[in-house]
Amino acid sequence: MTLCGMRRHSRKSKLAGRGSYKEGIGQADMMRDPAILIAAFLLDLAIGDPRWLPHPVRIMGRGVTAMERFLRRRTGTGNERAAGVLLVMSIVAPAIAIALLLQMCLGPRTTNVMTVPGTIILVYLTATTLALRGLVDAARLVLAEVRKGNIEAARKELSMVVGRDTGNLSEEGVLRATIETLAENLSDGFIAPLFYLVIGGLPLAIGYKAINTLDSMVGYKNEKYINFGRAAAKLDDLANYVPARITGLLLVAAAFLSSLFRGAPRSSSLAGNAFRIMLRDGRNHTSPNSGVPEAAMAGALGVRLGGTSLYGGKPVEKPFIGDSGTGDYRTAASRALSLVVIAASTAMAVSLCIMSIGVRP
Repeated sequence: MTLCGMRRHSRKSKLAGRGSYKEGIGQADMMRDPAILIAAFLLDLAIGDPRWLPHPVRIMGRGVTAMERFLRRRTGTGNERAAGVLLVMSIVAPAIAIALLLQMCLGPRTTNVMTVPGTIILVYLTATTLALRGLVDAARLVLAEVRKGNIEAARKELSMVVGRDTGNLSEEGVLRATIETLAENLSDGFIAPLFYLVIGGLPLAIGYKAINTLDSMVGYKNEKYINFGRAAAKLDDLANYVPARITGLLLVAAAFLSSLFRGAPRSSSLAGNAFRIMLRDGRNHTSPNSGVPEAAMAGALGVRLGGTSLYGGKPVEKPFIGDSGTGDYRTAASRALSLVVIAASTAMAVSLCIMSIGVRP
């Protein structure tokens, strides 16, 4: 008998709403079931991340805050890097272990009353790793205020999703930052967790969210976190290396598909430009990963991103990404939203195909 009383049965079982499966499929394979991913994707699109529901990222965030206080009290300034490593281990390892335990306890079984409730919980937990609805809604709120000419409200909405200072941004600056965060967070908030869901199910996806949460809270290059947050930042760079490059290619594909949908005669040239700028300017960023999707987006839209931004009142010079010109940033930002949706939908389709190969009816 395995953990949580699971047993292998000779007869076939059913996952709620699905056809029958052979009992030889393990729990890890079940968690890579296309039906669970589809349900989780639709749930994210339907409700996003409402504050009234418990969310793993918020729980992990509280854990990061508590562990940071604990470690700082017990380590001197000379041991900050070691303390940062302990912080990462104390958050990521338990997150993966708890997700694995939940997967094993709640996974689909033959004659257990937890089949339906357990599957619902797993679908919800999977949905919490995906953040497409939240990203799109946040960008739409910024663009809506810009269209109304309410630049102050647009800056306020933008401040909820970017780390830079937004108080003095011009309209073009607001729109440029919106395009950048759409490209970057498409990778961090959707493609990366989807990638880990496909290759390792819920435990790897939750582990990635723990890494990303750590980086967003302590992975800064300022005096307070340059040493303490080093391990979190480096691990986040490693975890996002492959997903960021997949995101860049997906945005190239989205540029091509978007042009086809609009009946534009230059579909191949737009995709070609996105690919060219991605290869040329993908390294023009302080992050080893963020520049790749941002460059693909800049090329697809025909705008220039990057430049000087303020963080905590201090200017940070970023290399420019994309060709200089007089692009229409309002139109470009609206198109960026469409490209994000198309790229995410393409990623879902590819993921479901990959996952379906490993599921035998």
